[in-house]
Amino acid sequence: MVPCLIFEDEDLLVVNKPAGLNTHSPSPYAGEGIYDWLRHREPRWAKLAIIQRLDKETSGVLLFAKTNLACRSLTDQFASRTVRKKYLLLTDRKPPNEHLVVKSVLVRAGERYLSRPPRKDGQIAETIFRAAIGSGQWSVVSGQWSHLEAEPLTGRTHQIRVHAADKGFPILGDALYGGTSAPRLCLHAAELRIQHPRTGEEMTFQTPADFDADTRSELRTALIDLQETNAFRLVHGASDHRPGLYVDRFGDYLLVETRAGVTPTPLAGADPERGRRDACPIVEQLALIEHLQHRLDARGVYYRQLGRQARGGPVAPAIPKLLSGEVAPDRSTVRENGLRFELSLAEGASFGLFLDQRDNRRRLLARHIATDFPLDPRPSTLLNAFSYTCGFSVCAAKAGFHTTSLDLSRKYLEWGKRNFGLNGLDADKHDFIFGDVFDWFRRLAKKGRTFDVIMLDPPTFSQSKVSGVFRAQKDFGKLVSAALTLLAKPGILFSSSNAADWPPEDFVEVVKGAVGASGRKITQGHYVPQPPDFPISKEEPGYLKTMWLRIE
Repeated sequence: MVPCLIFEDEDLLVVNKPAGLNTHSPSPYAGEGIYDWLRHREPRWAKLAIIQRLDKETSGVLLFAKTNLACRSLTDQFASRTVRKKYLLLTDRKPPNEHLVVKSVLVRAGERYLSRPPRKDGQIAETIFRAAIGSGQWSVVSGQWSHLEAEPLTGRTHQIRVHAADKGFPILGDALYGGTSAPRLCLHAAELRIQHPRTGEEMTFQTPADFDADTRSELRTALIDLQETNAFRLVHGASDHRPGLYVDRFGDYLLVETRAGVTPTPLAGADPERGRRDACPIVEQLALIEHLQHRLDARGVYYRQLGRQARGGPVAPAIPKLLSGEVAPDRSTVRENGLRFELSLAEGASFGLFLDQRDNRRRLLARHIATDFPLDPRPSTLLNAFSYTCGFSVCAAKAGFHTTSLDLSRKYLEWGKRNFGLNGLDADKHDFIFGDVFDWFRRLAKKGRTFDVIMLDPPTFSQSKVSGVFRAQKDFGKLVSAALTLLAKPGILFSSSNAADWPPEDFVEVVKGAVGASGRKITQGHYVPQPPDFPISKEEPGYLKTMWLRIE
C-alpha cells in the first residue's frame, strides 16, 4: 500500500505528491524523486513514464503513464492543450483583479525565470488566475491574503510562480520569486482532467489543498503505510528546516536527538526549574516535539545530544534520557513492512534497527530490487555479514531464503533469533555464526561454501582481535574482495556504507573496482540512496550509500 496513490488501472498511475519531494531525482546520487521511488518499487510500475512535472515544493495531483499507449495519448493531449489543470495558491498581496490572464515568454536567469513580453520567436506561457470560491481563514501567516485558482494553459517551468510574481502577488512561501516567508510554498495542483487513453472517457482527478499541514509529516504519511510501519524518521535536520535536530518514531515512543552546540528555541512559559531537573533544558519545550507527541499519541519522549558523525546524522553512543511520558520497557516491538522487530531504548549507539535500511529490507522481503532487477523466485541462500540484530536475515527468511547471520556480538545474534521468533520463523532452521567476518569468510571459502546473496553493511569503524581495525573508506574494497570468494556465479552482492564524509561516487568506484580486480563481471547494478524520510539536501547531504550488483 502506497498511501499517496489516488488512482491506478492498466494504463494510468495517479498520486498526490507531497511538498518537499522532487518529481524525479535531480542527479544520480541525490535522493530519489517520487517517480524513481515508485518505478523501482513494484514490478508492475517498471515502465512508468513521466507525463507532467511538479516542482519539489509543490504538492498535488501527479500523473504517470504505465503503457506505451497511455504515454502517446497523454503526450498528445498535453501538447494539444486539451488537458485541464487547476492549481490553488495563497498570496498575501492583493491581485489586480479577480480574473486575470497573463501571457508572456519565460527566460531563464540562473535558478529563476523572468517574464518578458510575447514575441514571435518565443514560446508563449499563458496562465489564467481567478479568485477561489469558498476560501477560509489560514492560521500560519497573519495578515491579509488571497486564495486564488490558477489554470496554466501551457506547461512551462515555474510558470504559475513567475506570472504571479510578475503581476505583483508572489505566492506565499516562494522565496525565489519574492514571496513572504512561510513554512512551505503555498501552491497545490488540485485538479487534473484528461481523456482516458484507452476508453476516451473524461476523467478528473482531485485532491484538496491543506497549506496549514505540517509538510514534514505529510511527506512521511504520503509514502509510509502507518498500518504496516510505525518506525521511521520524523524530522531529518536541515532538510526538514530544523538544522541539528533529528526525531525518530519507534512505535509508541519518540527519540529526539540534537547536534552538540544546537540550542533550540523554548516555548513561551517554559519551566526552567523542570529543565534543570531533567538535565536536558529547552529541548522538551520545542513546539515541534510537543506537536509530534500529541499527533502520534506517543507514550514517551526520549532525548540525547549527539557528537561524532555516524548513521542517520551525528550519533554518540549515549543512553537517551526520558523527557516526558512513560518509561519505555526494556524490550518493545515495532512494525516495519508488516514484520515485527524488537527494540530497546536502553541501548547506546543504536536500538536494534537501523531505520535508514527499511527500503532495502523491503527489497529482500519482496524479492524485487529495482526495475528489471528481480531476485530469483526460487529458494536460495543468503549470507548477512555484520548482521547486528538480523533485520536483513528476517526479511530474507520470510521471503524463503535460507539465511546465515554472521556477527562479532553474541548478544546481537541472540537478539536476532528473537526477531525470527517474533515473525513466526524457526531460528533453528537458519545459521547464526559468532565471530570475525574476515576470519569466517576464509573458513567458509575453505569449506567450499557459496551463497546466492551476500549482504555487506559494516560499521564505519570497528575492531576485532582477529582482523584488527576496520575503517570503511580504507578497507571496503578488501571486504568486497573477500566476500566474492563466497558469492555464487551468478550471485547478488549488497554493499552499503554510512560513512558520511565518503562521496557516493568514490564508494561506487571502490566497490566496482574490487569486483573488477577479482576477475568477476558486473551484469546489473542499482544504486540506492537513503529513503525519503531521510531527505537529502544541500544543507543536509546524504550519508547512506548502497549498491546492489548482479555478478557473474
